[in-house]
Amino acid sequence: TIAALAHELNSKIAGGRISKITQPEKDEIVLQVKSDSGNYLLSLSANPTLPMAALTQEKKNAPLTAPTFCMLLRKHISGGRIRVIRQPGLERILEFWIEHLDEMGDLCQKRLIIELMGKHSNIIFCDDKGMVLDAIKHVSAAVSSVREVLPGREYFRVLTQEKTDLMEGRDYSGEEILEICEKDLFAKAMPAGKAVYQTFVGVSPIMAQELLFESGIDGDRPFEAASAEEKKAFCHVLYELLERIASGAFSPCLVTDKETGVPLEFGVFPYNLYQDSMQQPYESVSELLYAFYGAKSKVTRIRQKSSDLRHIVTVALERCSKKYDLQMQQLKDTEKRDKYKVYGELLHTYGYQAQEGAKSITVENYYTNEEMTIPLDPDKTAMENAARYFERYQKLKRTYEFLTEETEKTAADKYHLESVLASLEMAQSEDDLAQIRAELAAAGYIRAHGREKGKARKTVSKPLHYISSDGYDLYVGKNNFQNEEITFGLAKGNDWWFHAKKRPGSHVILRAKNNEEEIPDRAFEEAAALAAYYSKSDGETKVEVDYIQKKHVKKPAGANPGFVVYYTNYSMLAGGDISQLKLMEE
Repeated sequence: TIAALAHELNSKIAGGRISKITQPEKDEIVLQVKSDSGNYLLSLSANPTLPMAALTQEKKNAPLTAPTFCMLLRKHISGGRIRVIRQPGLERILEFWIEHLDEMGDLCQKRLIIELMGKHSNIIFCDDKGMVLDAIKHVSAAVSSVREVLPGREYFRVLTQEKTDLMEGRDYSGEEILEICEKDLFAKAMPAGKAVYQTFVGVSPIMAQELLFESGIDGDRPFEAASAEEKKAFCHVLYELLERIASGAFSPCLVTDKETGVPLEFGVFPYNLYQDSMQQPYESVSELLYAFYGAKSKVTRIRQKSSDLRHIVTVALERCSKKYDLQMQQLKDTEKRDKYKVYGELLHTYGYQAQEGAKSITVENYYTNEEMTIPLDPDKTAMENAARYFERYQKLKRTYEFLTEETEKTAADKYHLESVLASLEMAQSEDDLAQIRAELAAAGYIRAHGREKGKARKTVSKPLHYISSDGYDLYVGKNNFQNEEITFGLAKGNDWWFHAKKRPGSHVILRAKNNEEEIPDRAFEEAAALAAYYSKSDGETKVEVDYIQKKHVKKPAGANPGFVVYYTNYSMLAGGDISQLKLMEE
């Protein structure tokens, strides 16, 4: 994949000038390049979860103050020309060789290197002598005993694995590849698939299985189980793969499940291994990478940026849940209040029968016509015992009335926090997070800075907009502010409102068309599916969804954002399949 990417970048941006450099994330830089074939945005990300290099069309907001690494790149290579993009062998490394004029007007050369190696990914800037000028991640000797990545250190590649790189240094013939395989590969006592990707640089587990599949070899068995002809076939397939890489004959494709459309795998060559799946061709490796990783990368970024909010909400929810459980236990204890009231009344009626110093009295309960034994304090008279029971009754009654109100408030706060947590799961942009942050500030969970007040109302974040199979507009709130917006701002009286029953989730609006007498059942089912999909389902395959015309939905005075009441409604069970719906861009 990196080889295909290097080929694509050389064809599009090699020879181009770097007109702008930004660093939108702490581990990502974006180069704007003007070349003969057009203007391009090159994203280089050393994110430990999803490192990636690709051409992109997404313009990200840069911080007002550029980080130090970004300023250094601007000083040295802004206006520079990318001469060539190289990949050492089949390593997960791209080297951008850039020419520029120094302060004296002399032509200089620098290297910008991105190493795409999981948590060890880095973007390193070197001079023409291979000395590190700076890196987006500094690695000291305290962190790595193998290599320091610090200004002033010499740059070198770490070769921690003894693998054979068939693309570096020389071209191997078919006979030489057979000799290498006989020596280093076929003798390994491990499954053939594992042996392949542990022997050769740049061969992934899935590509190893593809090579073995084309050779007719079982990847789960060792090579010693394969025949001589199968081994020769493997060497031939491997040789052809290297020839295709060397010639740049790449055919990027995305493998998806035929039934669900879920992406399964991607590759720069079609897979014979996935004959029963759909393989969608792509003209660009960058487009392929964004198709497969784009949404995942965005979710990862947003989850990282929402971690502080998630922690605040989680802690507040835990406290609120404990408070609610305690209040419910205290409320349960007040159930004795009516018994104490009856004790007092019966003692007022039958107290004259009590013997002095008695510890109890058994009398007829005229409410139930049954005998009742009343405990007594032997040091008090019957009337004093009655007064004591009435006092307990009044105290528990006051506690009950107070706790009933407080429990309702705590339950509302608990539900609100659960809905905010659900909103954080749905957040797709920083604007979404800004709205959630403003909501938490308004509720008093975090402090709002003066310059941020009202920011959520002015953001460009909008509710999700879907089109149903029958052409109906469906709107989904991504957070409580948006839930209120679509329910009480966007929806009209005859539109239909959907929400998962008694669980946090999105409001969904099904817009009725003008002068339409009846909406088809399928539109209702698809709207309910959206409400189920964007709710806290706890892993259930079916969710009960309430739906009602919007004119019957009300917001209680002083209620939390997104909280509504309704008294008559329809319900249906809905799954979370929304694959048939078309999501419109904001």
